[in-house]
Amino acid sequence: MTEEFDVAIIGYGPTGATLAHLLGDCGLKVLVLEREAAAYHLPRAVHFDAEVMRVFQWIGIADEMEPLTALHPGMRFVDPQGKLLLDWPRPQGEGPQGWRANFRFHQPDLEKVLRAHMARRETVSVRTRCDVFNIDDRGEDVELRYEDMARGKVERVRASYVVGCDGARSLVRRYIETGMEDLGFHERWLVVDVILNADKPALGDHSIQYCRPDRPATYVRTPGMRRRWEITVLPEEDATEIVKPEQVWALLRDWLTPQEAELERAAVYTFHSLIANDWRKGRLLLAGDACHQTPPFMGQGMCAGIRDTANLYWKLALVCQGKAEDALLDTYVTERRPNAVEYIQTAVRLGGLINTAGTEQALQAALPTPSGSARMESIAPPIGPGLGVGEQAGRLFGQPGLANGQRMDDATRHRFVILADAALAAGLSVPPGAVLVSTEAAPGAAEHLSHHAIRAAVLRPDRHILGVAHDRAGLESLLAHVLPSPIATTSTELV
Repeated sequence: MTEEFDVAIIGYGPTGATLAHLLGDCGLKVLVLEREAAAYHLPRAVHFDAEVMRVFQWIGIADEMEPLTALHPGMRFVDPQGKLLLDWPRPQGEGPQGWRANFRFHQPDLEKVLRAHMARRETVSVRTRCDVFNIDDRGEDVELRYEDMARGKVERVRASYVVGCDGARSLVRRYIETGMEDLGFHERWLVVDVILNADKPALGDHSIQYCRPDRPATYVRTPGMRRRWEITVLPEEDATEIVKPEQVWALLRDWLTPQEAELERAAVYTFHSLIANDWRKGRLLLAGDACHQTPPFMGQGMCAGIRDTANLYWKLALVCQGKAEDALLDTYVTERRPNAVEYIQTAVRLGGLINTAGTEQALQAALPTPSGSARMESIAPPIGPGLGVGEQAGRLFGQPGLANGQRMDDATRHRFVILADAALAAGLSVPPGAVLVSTEAAPGAAEHLSHHAIRAAVLRPDRHILGVAHDRAGLESLLAHVLPSPIATTSTELV
């Protein structure tokens, strides 16, 4: 008899693993298929932000990950003489999302934590060394065929939906048969990871973009003694030659000597700016690098994939549980794609400015800097049109603390939240499965509401705003748009 699952995820990197955690937390029967035997042991992604840490909070790994990260004070752009062109500071301490703004990390640490915690998900099956080679969307479900390479055996399984988290060369994307929109950036860069023999404070904690016309470069502080450089590969240079140790050390001579560190990795990557036209076809969906690829200058590659999972998981759960129609999944694409495009376009602009050794004036003209300032503000575009209702719909809302000391999401995980001042919350009839949080239950909520100049907000499970209200009538009309909870729950109030 063929095994059946609610969702099959192809790919067990951070995006696939996070999605599996979220779906498993909602009680879905999930299968993860991964071609490799183990997680990749060398550094790859090195940055995530507070929005991503908030998702890690939902799956129970944030407190374990935080000590494994390094502080990230911000990014600076300097000219060939070392003059500061642009300062992009990152706030320190706990921010609106309940976590500090940015984190530097070692991806193998994250993958180890994600995989260790997966053992707690009784409804999630993970199968490594399994190579999917055929996907058949049969209308009522999807049949997958894969080779279990550990046993040399071909297997068949069925799932209601399949999500391709299988990277830039995605098999699922081929079955969707979508084209890719090219946003104009394709360059070779040498990525060098080193482990210092002793701390070198002169390197600093800031990320530095070196706007040098002959050889643009990026420096990144990562946890512990690890440090990274990303250096442009010139058109005439051979990718196999430039990764040789003597060539790498020659390129690092302005910062480091061979006596000061050990080379952990040197590899040439071609950075792209691509986004899939279609993220869904029938019962097949895409997430992560399978549907978008960005230059690294904002550190948003992995972040975008985790944002995909936050938007998708609760919609998949509701559809698989029969609580919502299949059409709900169409909003995944309309909401996530514009957000991903905006991040990629900003990264492309940054890359162009680094490559042309932009002046301070050029940087300010191309990027959202305050008037007359060389400091860039944080970029947090809303999601695109979908489920939102009215003004401010699609904006990410913060995470106030509750009066009992909990973070709000710990008490309201996976549910719609009605956040309101005490007067609007009094006597409000709450839809089944949703939870009401008043400013009495969450004293810090008043500041969040004030920031948006509203008296109430209805938040989706991904903590984007469904809609906002200024009075009782407006709030009550919003409640008609609240969807069921993807988890079984009876509590509706925290007052």
